[in-house]
Amino acid sequence: MAVSSPDLKAFLLATPFFGGLSDASLDRLVSMLAERRFEAGATIVAEGEPGRSMFVVHSGTLEVSERLATGSVIHMSSLDPGDFFGEMTLLEMQNRSATVVAETPTVLYELTARELYAFYKGDIQAYVIVMQNINRELCRRLRRADARIKLLEMRETGAR
Repeated sequence: MAVSSPDLKAFLLATPFFGGLSDASLDRLVSMLAERRFEAGATIVAEGEPGRSMFVVHSGTLEVSERLATGSVIHMSSLDPGDFFGEMTLLEMQNRSATVVAETPTVLYELTARELYAFYKGDIQAYVIVMQNINRELCRRLRRADARIKLLEMRETGAR
């Protein structure tokens, strides 16, 4: 189901994914979104499965986890309103890198690869802004991962 409302537009404009878009570009992108609702405990995406869409969290809390070679599952991060996920599969055309599960009832807005391509074809300048926004968020995540790796290394070596 496609969505559109002034409140939704204001919410999306405040998220990292949609920042900097003109009103017309935002309207076009919002018209491409589909609302998805999930109950607590529902698996949204599963690690290893093919992915053809990304999601913006409107409400709810989600857990991101990955499976280790040993079979153990580790918590990678939590997602809250305004966060987005699934963008990696759209950029690199690889299977899902993690499992995302709704911890609470959740409302997401889904953007498919097909819709993102239509956005690219229809508004290349806005598409570039969206790609820059995704890249900025990926850089922030990489910096957080670097900090976690550094902390783990310091704990293992006793370095300060």
